Amino acid sequence: MVMNNKWIRGALPALLIHISIGSVYAWSLFVARIADHIGKTQSSVQFAFSLAIFFLGMSAAFGGKIVEKNIHKSSLISCLCFCSGLLLTGLAVYLKSLPLIYIGYGCLMGIGLGTGYITPIKTLMLWFKDQKGLATGIAVCAFGFASAVASPIITFLTDKFALPTCFCILSVIYFAPMIIAHFVIKKPEWYKESDTDNGFRLMSMWRERKFRLIWFVVFINISCGLALISVASPIMADRAVNATTIALVVSIMGIFNGVGRLIFSAVSDKLKSRETIYLIILGLSIVVTAVARYANSNIAVYVALIVVSACYGAGFSCLPSLLSDIFGMDNISKIHGLSLTAWAMAGLVGNQISNFVHNNTGSYNPVFPVLTFLYAIALVAVFSLHYLRKEK
Repeated sequence: MVMNNKWIRGALPALLIHISIGSVYAWSLFVARIADHIGKTQSSVQFAFSLAIFFLGMSAAFGGKIVEKNIHKSSLISCLCFCSGLLLTGLAVYLKSLPLIYIGYGCLMGIGLGTGYITPIKTLMLWFKDQKGLATGIAVCAFGFASAVASPIITFLTDKFALPTCFCILSVIYFAPMIIAHFVIKKPEWYKESDTDNGFRLMSMWRERKFRLIWFVVFINISCGLALISVASPIMADRAVNATTIALVVSIMGIFNGVGRLIFSAVSDKLKSRETIYLIILGLSIVVTAVARYANSNIAVYVALIVVSACYGAGFSCLPSLLSDIFGMDNISKIHGLSLTAWAMAGLVGNQISNFVHNNTGSYNPVFPVLTFLYAIALVAVFSLHYLRKEK
């Protein structure tokens, strides 16, 4: 029956929500146009994206309780905040107000992002209880691919309409799939949420060494991924790569960002210990960043950018199932949300790593050994988690 179909009730709404909110990664298409229109620097406009990622992580952390109690309420909050954030951004551009852009795109949309990001995750893992990695990979893969879908739409709109109008149209476009997801999403009938307080206190998770290790690993993986992905074009330009090749590599990076989320999470279902997938993710990242630094080859740089993009995406998709394996399903939305504060912090730190290195050395090449070192530290943390679980 359709009413109890895991693809209709679980996978479809997850795809609709994540393909909508994931369009945040297409913000770079607006930055230069908005900066010229309102008379501000591109870096000041770009900060709206950092704010959106910060509020994504923080709203995910504190919105988990709503998701646990009522996914229809959380999906509606996500839809209204995300779409009204787009509308407010359009008004802000029309008024040439940078602070209002920060409020609309950064704060309001960020809340819609975080709430929407975690809303379908537990539902998916319940419907696909024997393939939790694959299930979360489906949703998070859509989040990664969303910019590829949004880019041609945004390009068309900006060519045809004024900037404020573009944001209004986008609000309407994304409202449709998100409101459909709101009405369709449903947990399996066999699963019953507890009506009573089970005594779980979210902040108590910080006392759990295993949770702190996972948080740290996620923070490093995201920070390093953003540090490299955010300056992919300048890195290649510094090596005299032509514009056509740069565009091709960036496109492939986007594809692998999405594909990596699905493949790695599906592989994690086959592993005896799910944290092993992070050993693979970090190990690959260490190898390619080390080779890119010391191999005098543009090919090595291309491979590093593409592999890091895949591992960056995989870190997200493998996280919910790892958390559920360790801490159980009862409070997974709350715990997953809290872990995404690592994303919020990394959103503020990641871009600055590359900027700091470049400002002090005049080159992006030293970024690679810095990232190799950071990935190695995270790898040690995963080994610690692995042995801690074996002891328990």
